[in-house]
Amino acid sequence: MPARSGILDRVSTLPETRTLPVPDGLEGERVDAALARMFGFSRTKAAELAADGKVRVDGAAAGKSDRVRGGAWLEVEMPAPAAPVRIVAEPVEGMEIIHDDDDVVVIIKPVGVAAHPSPGWTGPTVIGGLAAAGYRISTSGAAERQGIVHRLDVGTSGLMVVAKSERAYTLLKQQFRERTVDKRYHALVQGHPDPLSGTIDAPIGRHPNHDYKWAVVAEGKPSVTHYDLIEAFRAASLLDIKLETGRTHQIRVHMSAHRHPCVGDLTYGADPTLAKRLKLTRQWLHAVRLGFEHPADGRWVEFDAPYPADLQHALDTVRADSA
Repeated sequence: MPARSGILDRVSTLPETRTLPVPDGLEGERVDAALARMFGFSRTKAAELAADGKVRVDGAAAGKSDRVRGGAWLEVEMPAPAAPVRIVAEPVEGMEIIHDDDDVVVIIKPVGVAAHPSPGWTGPTVIGGLAAAGYRISTSGAAERQGIVHRLDVGTSGLMVVAKSERAYTLLKQQFRERTVDKRYHALVQGHPDPLSGTIDAPIGRHPNHDYKWAVVAEGKPSVTHYDLIEAFRAASLLDIKLETGRTHQIRVHMSAHRHPCVGDLTYGADPTLAKRLKLTRQWLHAVRLGFEHPADGRWVEFDAPYPADLQHALDTVRADSA
């Protein structure tokens, strides 16, 4: 029987020291950039390790701004093992289950809920909410992310599909990897994009100065966002957005880089005065539609999610202001 309450602990372990050659492709990179690329650290964490004397190149201590040479031996004293990550099985207020079968469960995630547990996050999670409701999900993937094949930001609401069977997990992951899933979002952005329909193709990676943010950077991963105007208002535009890729904060980063941040998204440059007037405490962004081939028989299935109350109120307000 699936557990309805309790806690699952998982401790990640890393070797105390890692030694390996610098790939030729990183020739000339700064030490902090090379560490970030090789180990998945943030640039900030890599710089901290170098500043603490925990990085050596060919036996000599290396500073964060030193340049590496292809083939040089890099020795890194790794960060301490992560604290236990816990799955807490507890009900999630406002999480709505709109489809359930032997292979998948489709939910509407409310704002303020993470997809799965992660270090530093103590709030509710989709995985914990499903566990509390008695759902048995796929055990594939990392222990704290079982069944999760894609994610939404904590501050973004809308549709998610979670795999219940091992076959569903494998096939859904493949669809997301091959970009055959139809992921649609609606976003209320500041101003009027030019052109009103278009594609933003710009690589996204960690922000060079702020560890909690992402940005369009030359060394980032390929990221493609398609958008179409739904409705234009005096000071904002409602857009239909299709993701071709699924990078962290992709829509928020791309729209901000396009100089049209999501309304209410203070992290990425939105107007705080407008957000306050609309009573928004998060970005106006909602995963409104999700379509995929059902892993059981390959048939195309599609789901829709209405706007939550806070987004609807903000939209109604800007619409009234434009009348």
